Amino acid sequence: IVEWAEKLNDKAKSLGAKGINIVGVCCTGNLMRHGVPLAANEFQAELAIVTGALEAMVVDYQCIWPILSDVASCYHTKLITTMPFVKIPGAIHIEYSPEKADEVAQKVIETALEAYKQREPSRVFIPDSPEEIIAGFSVEALIEVLKKVNHEDPLKPLIDNIVNGNIFGVVAIVGCPNPKTRRLAFAERMIKGLIKNNVLVIVTGCIAHIAGQAGFLNPNKVDSFEVGDGLKQVLKALGNVAGLNSLPVAIHMGSCVDNSRIGVLLKALSEKLGLKVSDLPVVASAPELISEKAISIGTWALALGVTVHVCPPPRILGGPKVREILTKDLKALTGGEAYVECDPELAVKGILDRIKQKRIALNLPVPEAVHI
Repeated sequence: IVEWAEKLNDKAKSLGAKGINIVGVCCTGNLMRHGVPLAANEFQAELAIVTGALEAMVVDYQCIWPILSDVASCYHTKLITTMPFVKIPGAIHIEYSPEKADEVAQKVIETALEAYKQREPSRVFIPDSPEEIIAGFSVEALIEVLKKVNHEDPLKPLIDNIVNGNIFGVVAIVGCPNPKTRRLAFAERMIKGLIKNNVLVIVTGCIAHIAGQAGFLNPNKVDSFEVGDGLKQVLKALGNVAGLNSLPVAIHMGSCVDNSRIGVLLKALSEKLGLKVSDLPVVASAPELISEKAISIGTWALALGVTVHVCPPPRILGGPKVREILTKDLKALTGGEAYVECDPELAVKGILDRIKQKRIALNLPVPEAVHI
C-alpha cells in the first residue's frame, strides 16, 4: 500500500489533492520507518474517521472495533477488510494474499481515490496538535547507542547504572487502551510515578502511542516531567552521545508484535550477568488490558519469569486451576508472578516493591521510594 500510494500520487493530484497521505493506527502506526506517521491508537480509530479526512480505513483481523463500519457510513470513508475470515457488514472486502499484494494494494488506493471525490471540505477537521516523538528502538539500535559509551562492552553502562541505582529497575508498559480505564489516564499516571523513582520505562503498542501523545517520547520534554535525578542523568548522557538533547523518559520499542525485542534484551542482560530472567529487577505491565493478544503476550512474559502487572483482572476467574497456577504456583515454576491492581498509584507502589525485593536479593542498594 505504501508503494502504490507513491505510484498513484500524481493521480491523486489530478483530482485536486495535495497527494496521498498514509497514516497508521494501532500497530500499523509503526510503519514510521517508511515515513508513515503514527496517527491514533486502537481507542481512537473512530476519531480518525471523524476528522472527515479519511478516504479509506484498511483493517486486517485484530484491534478493530465493530462500530467502525457504522461510523464510516456517516462519512465518505470506505472501510476495507482484507482477511478471508474477517468480514464486516457495510465494509468493502478486498481479500489479501501475498501473491496478490500488488493487485490488492492498487485496488485499495484506487478505492480511496474514488472516495476522495465525495469528500466534503466543510466536514474536515484535523486537530492541529502534533507531538514530536523518538520511536522504534530495536535492541540493535539501543546497543549502538551504548557502544558510543563502551564499544567493547556495550551492555556494561546499562548494567552499571542499574547496579549503582541510577536506574532502580526497568518496567515494560505494553498493550491496549481500555475504554473503562482511559478516563483514569491509567498508563500516564503509572509512567509519571515510575520515572519519579528512577525506573527506566519501555513502551510498546497502543500504550506507546498514548505515551507519545502525553509527551513521554519527546526527547526535548525530559525537563517537563518530574524525573529521578539518577534516571535523568542516564537519559541525558545517552542522548548526548546519540546526538540528542536526551533520550525520552519512555523508550518506544515498537508495536505489540515487537514485544519480542524486550525478550531479546532481557536474554542478553541475563546471559551477561549469569542470572535467570526472573532474578532481574524487571517488571511488565498491561495496565489497560482488553485484547486477546495482550493475554498471550502476558503469559509469554510470565513463562520468561517476569512479574506481570495487569488491570483489569484477566478473565480466568472461572477456571480454578488456571487461577491457581497464575497466582500461586507459577513463581516456583518460572519465577513469574501475576499481579492485579487497578489503582494507578497503588500499582506503581506494588511494582516498586517487587523491584526492591529483586534488588535486595542481588545485594544492590535500595534507595527510598519518593512520593508517588
